[in-house]
Amino acid sequence: MFDKILIANRGEIALRILRAAKELGIATVAVHSTADAEAMHVKLADESVCLGPPPARDSYLNIPSLLAACEITGAEALHPGYGFLAENARFAEILADHHIAFVGPKPEHIRIMGDKIEAKRTVTRLGIPCVPGSAGAIKEDSEAISVAKELGYPVLVKASAGGGGRGMKVARSADELSVALETARIESKAAFGDDSVYLEKYLEKPRHIEVQVLGDGAGKAIHLGERECSLQRRHQKVWEECPSPALNSSQRFEIGEICAAAMRKLGYAGLGTIEFLYEDGQFYFIEMNTRIQVEHPVTEMVTGVDLVNEQIKIAAGSPLTLTQDDITISGHAIECRVNAENAATFRPSPGTIAYYHPPGGLGVRVDSAVYGGYTIPPTYDSLVGKLIVHGRTRNEALMRLRRSLDEFIIDGIDTTIPLFQTLVRNADIQNGLYDIHWLEKFLATGGMDITEG
Repeated sequence: MFDKILIANRGEIALRILRAAKELGIATVAVHSTADAEAMHVKLADESVCLGPPPARDSYLNIPSLLAACEITGAEALHPGYGFLAENARFAEILADHHIAFVGPKPEHIRIMGDKIEAKRTVTRLGIPCVPGSAGAIKEDSEAISVAKELGYPVLVKASAGGGGRGMKVARSADELSVALETARIESKAAFGDDSVYLEKYLEKPRHIEVQVLGDGAGKAIHLGERECSLQRRHQKVWEECPSPALNSSQRFEIGEICAAAMRKLGYAGLGTIEFLYEDGQFYFIEMNTRIQVEHPVTEMVTGVDLVNEQIKIAAGSPLTLTQDDITISGHAIECRVNAENAATFRPSPGTIAYYHPPGGLGVRVDSAVYGGYTIPPTYDSLVGKLIVHGRTRNEALMRLRRSLDEFIIDGIDTTIPLFQTLVRNADIQNGLYDIHWLEKFLATGGMDITEG
């Protein structure tokens, strides 16, 4: 096992990694920008290193500074968390060149899954079902027109290097397709430095379901059930639950086994999440994330498995000791992402937290790195924390969530807590009757009865 690990992230995920490392007896190094000097993970780590000024490019994305921090502290391993450099294959290779363990998968697997076209080719070969679409990147508009005619409208234009909904455009006719192609290419080039796009059949009312996998790179891999992530705004998840209210046990087992078998064939090491659109009983692969997910706590709550602990042990060279028979889904868990945003307008609300009181009680978990007096900077993601609840049934989890949201007090900034207080009381949500378009339609039709301020 490692003696010392550097945590190359910030906020709640940095604190989550720090806690797992401490429970494994590993010394921790926090890195931070000048804006995060008073952050909770910095205060609790054994050592800390300032990387530079607030812009991420000058701090959390500064690879030479991260390498220097590892060198001066003697850190043997680096955990990237999510975001920033977590899915940067070249960064993982650079760490290996400097004999620093990367707590994540092999660089070649990061690279494959980071290219949406290559990822689709790979998982198809491994037996994972995919959305019908173009065989590769679309080079000419005429090719796109031909593929779209074969698939049937509507179609979805997607950035090859995309993520987070950027570089994605729907075309419902040939007239719309050329505009969608041009717009997606411009967005993709600006966001990812790559303007290649491809086409997929557009599903009208799918659900977003993802499967958590864990492998040791030596031929062993298991799945830990699925998560339902269909409640999204602008392709960003806001509410996740496990298990999905849309699946039965046989469907859950079947898709889980398909994913685990694929990871065994691939020789995958570490945590990964295989994401699907699900419609009319069929699963369609959309992407694989080669890192810890924001929503990982719901899986931990129903399986009792510490996923970050498992990540670190595998990165240290330990074989996977868990078997598929060890994984059981017990009860139901729901996570709400509480952001520093106005719940009516979603306008960011950075500032100082005057008073902070998280909920508690049986089956309640709050993953957050804020505290009373902490100032949320305007520089980074607006996530304040995650409220996770667990119950023996989905209804019990919903009632526990309702109670916990009413207890959750964050004064001094606006948060999205009122959004979740509305959602948890909605009949569609209570009955599990929603798809990936539900929340956008709900908001567009005035579902939120909240006035700004």
